[in-house]
Amino acid sequence: MDKDFLEKIAGRWKTPFYLFRTDSAKDQIRKVRDAVGDSVEICYAMKANPFLVADLAETADCFEVCSPGEFRICERAGVPMEKIVLSGVYKEERDIDRIVSRYGDKLTYTAESPLQWQILRNCAQRSGVRIRVLLRLTAGSQFGMDAEDIRKIVSERAEEEYLQIEGIQLFSGTQKKAPGKFRREFAKLSGLLSELGRDYGFVPEKLEYGPGLPVRYFEEEEDAGERMLEALADQLGKFDFEGRIVLEMGRFLAAECGVYVTEIEDLKSNQGQRYCIADGGIHHVSYYGQMMAMKKPPVFQWRKGSGILPRPADGTESEEWTICGSLCTTGDVLVKNYPLRDLKCGDRLIFGRTGAYSVTEGLSLFLSRDLPQVIVCSGKDDFRVARENFRTDSLNWLAD
Repeated sequence: MDKDFLEKIAGRWKTPFYLFRTDSAKDQIRKVRDAVGDSVEICYAMKANPFLVADLAETADCFEVCSPGEFRICERAGVPMEKIVLSGVYKEERDIDRIVSRYGDKLTYTAESPLQWQILRNCAQRSGVRIRVLLRLTAGSQFGMDAEDIRKIVSERAEEEYLQIEGIQLFSGTQKKAPGKFRREFAKLSGLLSELGRDYGFVPEKLEYGPGLPVRYFEEEEDAGERMLEALADQLGKFDFEGRIVLEMGRFLAAECGVYVTEIEDLKSNQGQRYCIADGGIHHVSYYGQMMAMKKPPVFQWRKGSGILPRPADGTESEEWTICGSLCTTGDVLVKNYPLRDLKCGDRLIFGRTGAYSVTEGLSLFLSRDLPQVIVCSGKDDFRVARENFRTDSLNWLAD
């Protein structure tokens, strides 16, 4: 993490706040392209961080959109409809009706069940347009549908006046660290595609695959991202498919671009354990795989007038602190026994790799605490406030 950049931003805004560097996310997209080749398209799963959408509109080939709210964000951000894949395990017919009637066949839709296939048909028929659909294959969860359902839909495709099957979609999970997972999933896809071609003469134009590449969130973990990206590129090179391949990614593209800054407001020692209380908390920070706050994410300590303090690993003296947040629950512990240097009230802690999911996945309404500011940096010194601090008490109680 760039120490000079952290020095520049740590004390600039009222805490707590997020800051997202869009150049970092763009660099990740370029890194993936360099590994897998320019013929493979990159789809950004915007649920990881919707604040990046406008800045990635030109860099990403398409966007996975999983709710009416996410779709409206894309509308406001000016994302071309041709770049949208309207996905999601739950689709309400009235929402699809609005989108199909307004945008028709400009975007791609997904079907995760036979019922969703029927909903898409109803909406397309009412609007008198033929729309493109990806059929999502299940990986053994509530998402997607069985291969048997896909075979049935494909076998009856000639009767469809309003739906065109564009391809197959598969996503099985995140934080994958075993290359064998890729081998098994591509073998599964290869088997299904062979069956569809042999039995029904169907050759898909597109395959959308979510590789679930891992991010190193904790000091104790292996940084497996590069190794798994190489393994993915190797499998893609061996995969016999003449259509378009699209890689759907969120966490791997967004995690590194974000930091979360919170200020220490109180210090205490209870029964021999040091506790510091920050003005943020677990309602703002979400690290996949954290176990009862035992694992150590990247944290930097900043002090007004001193800047970023040397980390204990650099040989400086330290004390171990349990970093707690502002919520009235014993569960609001960000990390236990973290080594910090001469900690004082007013020091700020900068949590790294918070660009994916933290801003959208936390317990935002718990205790009616304010939502943090969101700062977006799209260049060396190009900062903009994408969201001011937002009071949530009005969402938890509406007066008559």
